[in-house]
Amino acid sequence: MKNTAFIKNLYSKCKMHGSGEAQVIISDGELSSLLSIALDNLGWSHDDLQIIKVNVPDDDYYNIPISWFDSIAESDISAEDVISALTACFNQDNDFALFIENLSALHRRRVKYQRILSSQPMSNMDQIGPRSLLEYGGCNTTLLANWMVWRKWIYDIDNRSAQETGYLFQPLLASCLGGKPVGAKNSPVKRLDANGNPTNQGRQIDCLVPSNNRTYELKLRVTIAASGQGRFGEELSFPEESQAAGFIPVLLVLDPTPSNRLTELSEKYLACGGAFYHGEEAWRHMEQEAGEVVSVFIERYIKPAIQGIEEIEIEYPKSINLRWSDQVIEISDDSSSYVINRL
Repeated sequence: MKNTAFIKNLYSKCKMHGSGEAQVIISDGELSSLLSIALDNLGWSHDDLQIIKVNVPDDDYYNIPISWFDSIAESDISAEDVISALTACFNQDNDFALFIENLSALHRRRVKYQRILSSQPMSNMDQIGPRSLLEYGGCNTTLLANWMVWRKWIYDIDNRSAQETGYLFQPLLASCLGGKPVGAKNSPVKRLDANGNPTNQGRQIDCLVPSNNRTYELKLRVTIAASGQGRFGEELSFPEESQAAGFIPVLLVLDPTPSNRLTELSEKYLACGGAFYHGEEAWRHMEQEAGEVVSVFIERYIKPAIQGIEEIEIEYPKSINLRWSDQVIEISDDSSSYVINRL
């Protein structure tokens, strides 16, 4: 079997991340299902590659409940079966390794977040009671108490969501561009002093691609109200510091909405010898850099989720109902419901 050490390492990366209570390990059955879904996405033949086709509930991964993946966790798929399938796919096209690694990372984070939704505790009045001082008397006391409990739970869940998304979204985009995020501590891009000289303080890089010497700033959107003046000054200084470090700064903004801030920021990147990609042009650039295989991942997994939610225009949030019982939390409106099973 070729590439044995590499494939075993890839298998490990796909299977797990984290440690302790935060560790997520997906089963060989789940990973086998993800492999089968990936082959269908790419239009590759299961028979030609001698890989078992898993009958999934839907062609769209996002329409498959996490509970379905749980149900196949006890399947008789072995680690050797999965490693053999990974090897066949890698030998078909080496870029498959990045495709399945990214799909597995996405799936693991979604599994983890479902666990968070199922187990995030409801706060008690000892934790939030003093906050009633700001609103007590403004409404019925029972209503106020329930409102405080709901909003604290939603606040906690939203914080966890932001945390998990931070670990997932930017690394996914960076990998599709052929690079990876770099923290300030190990960054080759340094802050400049008042005289334009490099200091010892590094700048965080959303995506560094050494193969083409690019540093990317990755954004969903840039609006007038997106940041304060101090933060915007930081954003304007990044292309200068990248250029001073010998890199080509690239601004990539996925949302097509124009703004004065975006114009100013993009002009700064261009003035520093960089590039600017916006809206559909940004998506095309990512897919071009990703190549034939990984661009399918962008089209199937990143673009639909981002554009699908962006297309919903909300002038005012519509009314929703919140219900909590021993078994479930249900969020619903007049036409649909979202049920979270509680542990």
